[in-house]
Amino acid sequence: MSDSKLLRGTFVLTLATYISRVLGMIYVFPFVYLVGKIGTALYQYGYAQYTIFLFISTAGIPAAVSKFVSKYNSLGDYHTGIRMYKSGLIVMGLTGIVSFTILNLLAPILAPIVLGGENAVNTVEDVTYVIRMVSFALLVVPIMSIQRGFFQGHQSMGPTAVSQVVEQIVRILFVLAATFIVIKVIDGGRVFAVGLATFGAFIGALGGLAVLLWYWFKRKPYLDEMLTKSRPQTEMTIKEMYKELLSYAGPFVIVGLSIPLYQYVDQLTFNRTMMANGVDKDVSEGLLAYVSFMVPKLVMIPVSLATAFSLTLVPTITNSFTSGDFKLLRSQIDKTFQICVLLVLPAVVGLSVLAYPAFNALFEMSEAGGRILRWYAPVAVLFSFYSISAAILQGINKQKFAVVSLFMGLILKICFNSPFIAWFGEIGSILATALGYTVAIAYCFWMISRHAGYNYSMFARRSLLMAIFATFMAFAIFLIEWLLSFVVSYDNGRMQSVLVLIVGIAVGAVVYLYLAYRSRLLEVLIGNRFAFLSRNRKKAVH
Repeated sequence: MSDSKLLRGTFVLTLATYISRVLGMIYVFPFVYLVGKIGTALYQYGYAQYTIFLFISTAGIPAAVSKFVSKYNSLGDYHTGIRMYKSGLIVMGLTGIVSFTILNLLAPILAPIVLGGENAVNTVEDVTYVIRMVSFALLVVPIMSIQRGFFQGHQSMGPTAVSQVVEQIVRILFVLAATFIVIKVIDGGRVFAVGLATFGAFIGALGGLAVLLWYWFKRKPYLDEMLTKSRPQTEMTIKEMYKELLSYAGPFVIVGLSIPLYQYVDQLTFNRTMMANGVDKDVSEGLLAYVSFMVPKLVMIPVSLATAFSLTLVPTITNSFTSGDFKLLRSQIDKTFQICVLLVLPAVVGLSVLAYPAFNALFEMSEAGGRILRWYAPVAVLFSFYSISAAILQGINKQKFAVVSLFMGLILKICFNSPFIAWFGEIGSILATALGYTVAIAYCFWMISRHAGYNYSMFARRSLLMAIFATFMAFAIFLIEWLLSFVVSYDNGRMQSVLVLIVGIAVGAVVYLYLAYRSRLLEVLIGNRFAFLSRNRKKAVH
């Protein structure tokens, strides 16, 4: 795949993922208002179990199918990819039914574990009910996942992008409508409302599946034409085909579980440790809602860029690796790393600097919430680079190293989470997460350098330059925030926080983009889209 096609596919998925993230953030405000922090914690208790089972039930299928189809397409064998898709639909349908059944049966066992004790405000029965309601989505999402992987393997990112947005819109409309009716109209109670909210994952998945089916029937004539031009299909039995697919899928599911597993460690240890330190149960559950639900909704917005890169990287790098074009491979790795820093770093720095007005404006007036966001925002850089570096290792058939890196980081998270929470309070869980991801990324970077022959010197120089730009941006935001404090302070209310936030974002964006433009960084990394801005400038970025 050419650099332009890599960027085009990446931007399509990035746009869709950003829209989905923003929608996922916006709905949180009315939802939290309707069900409160305790209801939000209850929602997360159920959703966390679903997330784990979702990754296991899909078994890394989207990325694995993407890699499988891309490999055989590059060899001119389109038949094998179609065979995998058709048989995979049946397998994933059965996997979904099994996962749904198991999660329903385990719900009464999981509920007291995630609550962290019987002293929590939410009860075991409440959590059991919510887990069972969200489990219905497992009947649909695995089927949807294999369809997305098939399209991505053909380097067609549109179906995945559109289905993601539609799935999110349908889910959010259902969640807000159901929650509002239960709380405000029929007075059905917090637990019933949260249960219906988690059931929204099933309704949203139906919307996303409908979009993918529409794309399939629309593109079927084109796929049939490809089959007529295909070389004779590889003589592979179903067993051999799935053996190869699962060799890809295993590492994908394990790596894909990284963020959910880190959050699961928090669920198992946060309440226990906080209450053991004398924190009231309602305060502990409220802080857990901040750490595991509200703040991550904001922080994961810049991370969605890395998610989009990961989805496009696997078939792209697999193509370059399979064809033996290592020069193109290293160029793709280099550009991906640099563009990630270009876009994620300023978003993270800005979010950290504007943490207090951002939390006050988007959620509620809370000193603890702003503090958590300020500490959590930088971790987004680690999330992003782990997603990308793991995808690169998978693309060059070094999946085992991505798995090793995950377990290295997760072991550190498990070992240090409770002590850090005991020493540093709610910030301790963030520090433990950062420690685990830092070690995991360092190991991934080492393996990429070793097995892809990638040299980090250019990436390091440009990252330093972008860090300098982000520093100037941070100073500009601090300055404008200080000047505004003579007129309006974010401590005075939500509207004041919104004003400070908007002005701060605008100033920060202008400063960073201006510096990136003047240095020709935008032109060098994004391509000739910015050439007209810099045509009179001769000095390139080095």
